[in-house]
Amino acid sequence: MEQLVTIELFGQKFTFKSESEAVDSKEVVSFLTREVGKVNEQLKQQHTHISNLTILLLAVLNIVNEHLELKRKYSILLETLSNRSETLIQLLDNRVGSKQSSMVQVDIS
Repeated sequence: MEQLVTIELFGQKFTFKSESEAVDSKEVVSFLTREVGKVNEQLKQQHTHISNLTILLLAVLNIVNEHLELKRKYSILLETLSNRSETLIQLLDNRVGSKQSSMVQVDIS
């Protein structure tokens, strides 16, 4: 479901179109606002004047870095689960196969 979402940063309003039903747009706005606030607080402690654009770019870089790290971890997790599943399937096949072959008896009378 498409919707327009407005976020206010540095006293300016920005509107974007959200087409994803899987992600709550309010959660996206809240996440970005928190990240911008964190960067702003970190830079305030350095007593230097940094432009709002720089603060926003640093926040976005932090988000992208976290996103890529999560993608990397997800990929490793998928590979690990795939390998473990394959191992379990082989173990089950071996057990079932060995039980079936031991159950087959030939009666020579």
